[in-house]
Amino acid sequence: MTSSPLLTLNDGRSIPQLGLGVYKVADDLAADTVRVALEAGYRHVDTAALYENEVGVGQGIARAGLPRDDVFVTTKVWNDRHGYDETLRAFDESLDKLGLDYVDLYLIHWPAPRQDRYIDTYWALETLRADGRARSIGVSNFHTHHLDRLLAETEVVPVINQVELHPWLPQADVRSYDAAHGILTEAWSPLARGRAVGNDTLDRIGAKYGKSAAQVVIRWHLELGNVVIPKSVTPQRIRDNLNVFDFALDADDLAAIAAFDSGERTGKDPDLLD
Repeated sequence: MTSSPLLTLNDGRSIPQLGLGVYKVADDLAADTVRVALEAGYRHVDTAALYENEVGVGQGIARAGLPRDDVFVTTKVWNDRHGYDETLRAFDESLDKLGLDYVDLYLIHWPAPRQDRYIDTYWALETLRADGRARSIGVSNFHTHHLDRLLAETEVVPVINQVELHPWLPQADVRSYDAAHGILTEAWSPLARGRAVGNDTLDRIGAKYGKSAAQVVIRWHLELGNVVIPKSVTPQRIRDNLNVFDFALDADDLAAIAAFDSGERTGKDPDLLD
């Protein structure tokens, strides 16, 4: 059984660098998907209130039968629950759906800047951290100017900034900013919603190592130092996505992948989504 390396967060805790994402996994499918992943060696599951599958995720964790401390669980507060009191209530609902006593990481899902409430929301996260019910706290989809304000007006530096990140959107400026402030960068849509699959360059690189294009891109994320959460509901692909620790990309591979950078997003610009 393969397991992911651990990265150290700025609060001293550890996170498995490779986890399972469950965006758009139906609640009734999430339980088996999570169980299969945990049995394959995953120890990190990333969900969110928006995904409407926290119940299934919690059931999958329970069915796997692992000690609670062995599984790193992330969930997120959605945009319609910004604000101090609203976020505390949203967290209680998520925790109840998951069937857990705490989560390992709680994130603001999007800054929703036109609402102008993400500072109040983060204060709620700081309270949850102090109470021990969210062991670590962070953000998702924050541009550097959102982080500038957050760091100026709050007390706890986020441990993670989870952003859309893939070879077509490598987010070099965000990664550099995060690193300078002790924040890990985590990649959602790490395969560009399937764009990596069937790419001639990635297929060619993969052929050198007996790996798929998807495995090459996941390995690229790991070598950049990203936390990465590829999503799949197919048991064999779930296992394949974890089978990326027995090879390393060379300088030519990295240069070829760097040439993909076009700034193209598969999702919304964080300044525009509320």
